[in-house]
Amino acid sequence: MKALVKLLRPHQWVKNSFVLVGLLFGHAWRDPVLVQQGLWAFAAFCLLSSAVYVFNDLLDREQDRQHPKKRHRPLASGRVGVPGALALLGLCLIAGLALAFTRAGNAPWVFVAYLVINGIYSLGAKHVVVLDVFLIAAGFMLRLLAGTLGLGIAPSHWLLLCGLMLTLFLGFAKRRAELNVVAGDPSAHRRVLEDYSEALLDQFITVTLACTVVSYSLYTLSAETVALHGSNHLILSVPFVLYGMFRYLFLLHHRGGGGDTATDMFTDPHLILAGAGWLASVLAVLNGRL
Repeated sequence: MKALVKLLRPHQWVKNSFVLVGLLFGHAWRDPVLVQQGLWAFAAFCLLSSAVYVFNDLLDREQDRQHPKKRHRPLASGRVGVPGALALLGLCLIAGLALAFTRAGNAPWVFVAYLVINGIYSLGAKHVVVLDVFLIAAGFMLRLLAGTLGLGIAPSHWLLLCGLMLTLFLGFAKRRAELNVVAGDPSAHRRVLEDYSEALLDQFITVTLACTVVSYSLYTLSAETVALHGSNHLILSVPFVLYGMFRYLFLLHHRGGGGDTATDMFTDPHLILAGAGWLASVLAVLNGRL
C-alpha cells in the first residue's frame, strides 16, 4: 500500500495550488460556491496529475532503473507491478474526470487539454529540447485557467504571464539539476539532456527569473490591480518573491536542489519563510490591512 501511495506522488499535489490563485487574487475566497468549485478543481487535478505520474513511470521504468535516484521509484524498483499500476492509473483517470465534468467549475475542457498535453509530452515531446519545458509550463497554465475562467473569474494578463515565466524557470532549473546529478552520458538518463548544456540552461534560467519578477511587479502596480484591490501596496510582496527565487538558485547550484520543487519548498526553511512572508503580505493587502 505504501508503494502505491508513493507512486501517486502526493507531495507533488502542492503544484495544483495554482488552481487556487484565481480565488485569492480575484477576491472570490468569500464566495462559498466558488471556493467549493475551486477545491473540487484542485482535487481533480490531484487525481489527474497522479495519473500522469503513473503513466510516465510505466513508460520510463526501464530507463529509471539506470538513474541514481529514480531507480528507487515503486515501478522501477519492482515494488509495484505493471497490473497494479494500470489499475491505479485507471482509477485516478475516472475519478479525476468525473470531478472535472460534474463539480469543478464550467471548463472541463481544461482538464481534458491537460491530459492531452501530458500525453503528447510522455509519448515523445519530452525528448524535444525546449519544447519539453514549455509543455510542462502549459500544464500549469491550464491549472491557472481552471481556477479563473473555469470559475467565472477574469484572469489578469500580467498574472498569467508571471505564471508562465515562473513555471518555465522551474522547468529549466529542473533540467539543470538533472545535469548536476547524472554523470557520464546524460542522455542515458533522459534523452533530451543530450541537447541541453549547463551554459544554455543558465541563460534560460536567468531570463525566465528576470521575466517572472518583472511581470509580477508590473501586475502589483497595474491600474487594474490597484483598482481591484483598492491598494498599491501589493508591491510589498515582491521582495519575498525575489528572495525565494534567489534562494532557489542557491539551492540549485550549491545544495543539489532544484530537481524536486515540492520537496525543496517544504524542506528548506528559507523557502518556507519566503513563501509564508509572501502569503502574509498578500493577505494583508487584500484584507485592507496594508
